[in-house]
Amino acid sequence: MTTFIALLRGINVGKSRRVSMEELRSLLGGLGYGEVSTLLNSGNAVFRAADGTPRHHAAAIAQALAAQMQVDVPVIVVASDDLAAIVHENPLTASAADPSRLLVAFAQDTQALGALDRIGALAKPPDQFALGSRAAYLHCAGGILESKAGKALLGKAGQAVTTRNWATVLKLHGLAQSASA
Repeated sequence: MTTFIALLRGINVGKSRRVSMEELRSLLGGLGYGEVSTLLNSGNAVFRAADGTPRHHAAAIAQALAAQMQVDVPVIVVASDDLAAIVHENPLTASAADPSRLLVAFAQDTQALGALDRIGALAKPPDQFALGSRAAYLHCAGGILESKAGKALLGKAGQAVTTRNWATVLKLHGLAQSASA
């Protein structure tokens, strides 16, 4: 069994696209996934599956959300080993004292990360941007909404990705490690 992490983009923001975490756990269980747990109320789930690729699971979850809950949102799934690599690859942890201001951008297709390169040009000091092999990292020292790069990543330029702050990424990593043990 492999542990996977599902990241739903843009749910439970405002009044539209509402998904309770209880319903999400039920939906994932109905798809045959085991040991399902969720984190926070923003579409983070950890589950186990006997087979299948992250891309396959992302498509199945997105299709089930649309069919069963009438919620059409992008879903990105990463294997726990890939999440561990994303955590260890982050070059900005030493300079980011506040984990809520350090964003990690996840893409289902790592080629989509290349499109984020232009966000790096918007990251003016003290903001920092780094493009890794599996994720992109953005530290917004003055706050995400005060950063041109942060606004771009959360806006149109970042539509092919979903972001989580560093504290959430570390919690998901811990959940994935526990599920894999």
